[in-house]
Amino acid sequence: MRPQSTHNDISHYFEYSSHGIDVLQDGLQPLSFGEYLVSEQAISRQELFAALQLQDRNPGVKLGECIAKLGAMGYIDVEKHLGQWNKVSVVEA
Repeated sequence: MRPQSTHNDISHYFEYSSHGIDVLQDGLQPLSFGEYLVSEQAISRQELFAALQLQDRNPGVKLGECIAKLGAMGYIDVEKHLGQWNKVSVVEA
């Protein structure tokens, strides 16, 4: 039989330490459309980088247009994923 955990036992795992890794951020973070597509395995990270480079060279052009222009995904699929992404606004970091 397991001993019961107390609040102090559990909270210990969620405290910041002066040793170990540095926590740069915590909590919920915005999930970009590009990262959403990669996490859904709709495009690869390399395809995302190529689309971001194309977008950088063409200010004002939306990422979805760049993805479609490169052939990583069709316009209809981009629109479908965009609709799903709009429902997911944050991700736990």
